[in-house]
Amino acid sequence: MNTAADPRELGAFLKARRAALAPDAFGLPPAESRRKVAGLRREEVARIAAISVDHYTRLEQGRVPASASVLAVPARALRLDEDQETYLYKPAGKTDARPDRRRPAQRVRPALRRLLAQLPGAPAIVLGRHLDVLAWNAAAVALYTDFAEIPRDRRNYVRLMFTDPVVRGTHREWRHDARDAVAALRMGGAAGPDDPGLGRLVAELSAADPDFRAWWTERRVTTSSHGTKQYRHPVAGDLTLDCDTWNSPDDSGQRLMVLTAEPGSPSHEALRLLTTGAGATAS
Repeated sequence: MNTAADPRELGAFLKARRAALAPDAFGLPPAESRRKVAGLRREEVARIAAISVDHYTRLEQGRVPASASVLAVPARALRLDEDQETYLYKPAGKTDARPDRRRPAQRVRPALRRLLAQLPGAPAIVLGRHLDVLAWNAAAVALYTDFAEIPRDRRNYVRLMFTDPVVRGTHREWRHDARDAVAALRMGGAAGPDDPGLGRLVAELSAADPDFRAWWTERRVTTSSHGTKQYRHPVAGDLTLDCDTWNSPDDSGQRLMVLTAEPGSPSHEALRLLTTGAGATAS
């Protein structure tokens, strides 16, 4: 059931939140000495949210209906935390009906962990909903990076593709691979579009990288489970690897991604040398 609406408070809350945000945190030019407003301008929030300036202005002024789906857009753009997003619904007169806002941490299925242990020569990663990196073997560390050194809440395959210079530099065809990763993220997010974790990830990367922002607004989707990736490794050199993914048979949304090379190829030998002695570690 809806609560009493207070459009003036809704607008004041949105204005206060954008005033509290630093432009440079969104990849925008730092505040000029003559900047007239604190924090972000309305047009900057609209650009980050991929909506029109007029629409955001009317929302902030309480002149458009603020449904739950409408509110989710500025919530992501303004990087509201859990409590702030919960509060946002109150002056809008809406019941907070986000179904997945308190999802428990994902647990890797034991069978997937066993598969990781049995693939010492093939880089393998368990990806969760929204392509979170849940587990990996030592071969994946040798190819990509030491995932254990990355904070758990930052350990996301798409985020690393765009923000980690080591992971980004490993991909010889980065634009192709990154665009596919964005399409896979959108496809996976369809099952829980109101998940605040997904919203925060999209808002963060939209602000940080213009390519992500452009590719996300393309609304391209993919369920591709196989393909070829080109890598450039500082030790192993250039690698051409087949990438195959398998969906977990339960409803967890977890996927196993495995990279292999054609036997007898230069990539196969390079991968063998790279992963020699690699154990079966996982998070």
